[in-house]
Amino acid sequence: MKEGVLSPEEVLEHITSRFPKGVSSASIRKREQGKKKVPHYTIWIDLDRELLKPAIGALMEIQFPHLSVIAGADLGDAIRLLYIFSTQFGHEKSEYMVTFAVTLPKSDLAVPTISDLVPGAVFSEREKQEFFGIRVTGIPDGRRLFLPEDFPPGVYPWRKDETGVPEGMVKELWKSGRPTDRPSPPVEEKSPGPAGGGEGGMAAPGNGAPKEGGK
Repeated sequence: MKEGVLSPEEVLEHITSRFPKGVSSASIRKREQGKKKVPHYTIWIDLDRELLKPAIGALMEIQFPHLSVIAGADLGDAIRLLYIFSTQFGHEKSEYMVTFAVTLPKSDLAVPTISDLVPGAVFSEREKQEFFGIRVTGIPDGRRLFLPEDFPPGVYPWRKDETGVPEGMVKELWKSGRPTDRPSPPVEEKSPGPAGGGEGGMAAPGNGAPKEGGK
């Protein structure tokens, strides 16, 4: 572990300096919050999939990071994965979000597991396998986690191409397991409130309502 609290620039340099190739872009994004304009920093690094685990390992040299989420998006010809971490947790005004972005062509949707570095990542990795059709190599548990076992193979709900959920399946999905011989529950009509009434049906003083005592 590195000693002391690092600046965003030092964190970025610590990670990218050891990878002369394979990093396509790197930046620090700053946003200010509250009346005091407290700065918050996010470090973004786009890299090749082969550098994903070495880059996470470099981040672990600073402090063991917290994995917030593995996000994903269908870009048309590729799937983009965002591995979002926080580092220097507990250091006031010095906790940064670090995002490693990996873009996988749909012709080769494979990425190595990071669960050997961050064990809890396996749950998010299983999710990406089910919903994007990504193959996580070396994953210790590749079973389905969210979709039922009888869900159609080759259909991935978060894909926007021909492997996504077909239109016909979306139309019938709401009927799944629901009885068809039950009437719809009646909806009671709301009675209209008194004309000119305010909250609770009481007329507001000064709008024609009698004053206290009937005067």
